[in-house]
Amino acid sequence: MRLSRYFLPILKEAPSDAQIVSHQLMLRAGMIKQEAAGIYAWLPLGLRVLRKIEGIVRDEQVKAGAVELLMPTLQLADLWRESGRYDAYGPEMLRITDRHERELLYGPTNEEMVTDIFRAYVKSYKALPLNLFHIQWKFRDERRPRFGVMRGREFLMKDAYSFDLDEASARIAYKRMFAAYLNTFARLGLKAVPMRADTGPIGGDLSHEFIVLAETGESEVFCDRKLVEMAAPGHNLSVEQLESVFNERTALYAATEEMHDAAQFETQTAEGDRLSARGIEVGHIFYFGTKYSAAMKAKVAGAERSGHRGPHGQLRRRRVAPAGRHHRGQP
Repeated sequence: MRLSRYFLPILKEAPSDAQIVSHQLMLRAGMIKQEAAGIYAWLPLGLRVLRKIEGIVRDEQVKAGAVELLMPTLQLADLWRESGRYDAYGPEMLRITDRHERELLYGPTNEEMVTDIFRAYVKSYKALPLNLFHIQWKFRDERRPRFGVMRGREFLMKDAYSFDLDEASARIAYKRMFAAYLNTFARLGLKAVPMRADTGPIGGDLSHEFIVLAETGESEVFCDRKLVEMAAPGHNLSVEQLESVFNERTALYAATEEMHDAAQFETQTAEGDRLSARGIEVGHIFYFGTKYSAAMKAKVAGAERSGHRGPHGQLRRRRVAPAGRHHRGQP
């Protein structure tokens, strides 16, 4: 298409409230337009970039064995009451009442809804393992939205959820998504460092966030330089290869400032390999066992006969805005 027929509203000067270079350039290049605090319209050029990123994320999820669906942005409050999270989530959740006085919410995440879909249609252990993902708009009412799309209130996110028959297979699924994220970021030209993280309101006993080193990052990060230099793990890995990828990377020191232990850092990392920098969270994976499947009574038939004990759910997700969104302590 000719530029004369394209819609590309470039700006000579960046708005005064745009504080970081990426935000300024996206505004000046006509990629986005701010509609409200933390809420942006994606203009034609910005949308083309967003769709290319979305395509890479989708492709890597499919290669990792996930199956795509699409869940609505609005969810019933009753689903969240089943899991016990409706009242506990906090002011970041946008709560809505429709004309029939039904309580709804604009989904900040989808553990409850995907578990409801699972329990409605999956009846036999033979259907497992199952990994469902979607790419959907989310809303979280951030206290201080800033830095353009890096920390917005409305954002496009990939979230995936696996259902497995036992803990061992769920841990393998976790490591498969761990590798898938590394492959995704490599294709995007990013060096993402996996770091052990707090599970927060999602719950569970295992969580890793993926941090891209950048001067505009909100957190100070400390890691072994080898983590930045490692190549992507590749595809179609065996269980043994997944274990090797996971163990090789998690054996090296990596932590955000909240979890940093200076003495441990110096003990585990050679002086020349110590790296400290600012970082941005671009992805987060969780292992949360049966937290949602048990609370919402999502069970399958025949698990006992197969020697298994019931499905374990686990969340794996990746935000697909041009820059990540860091929100410590939130899902």
